[in-house]
Amino acid sequence: MDELFEKLKKIIVEKLEVEEAKVLPESKIREDLNADSLDTYELLYAIEEEMGITIPEDKASEFEKVGDVLAYLRTQQK
Repeated sequence: MDELFEKLKKIIVEKLEVEEAKVLPESKIREDLNADSLDTYELLYAIEEEMGITIPEDKASEFEKVGDVLAYLRTQQK
């Protein structure tokens, strides 16, 4: 896997307290990783802090899978 995915996976594992093996691009954040709305908010905040970006609320609400977050992060890379 690539460096950006590994960085994202590390944040997800830390914030959601899930096993690394469960964090795949096709993993659903709420269903597969058992994140509730507060977990999701804290996760997105941690991603913003770690990656030095801002994720608009309307965009954040579209994130269903880890891959959705990854795709958005790729558009934000400089």
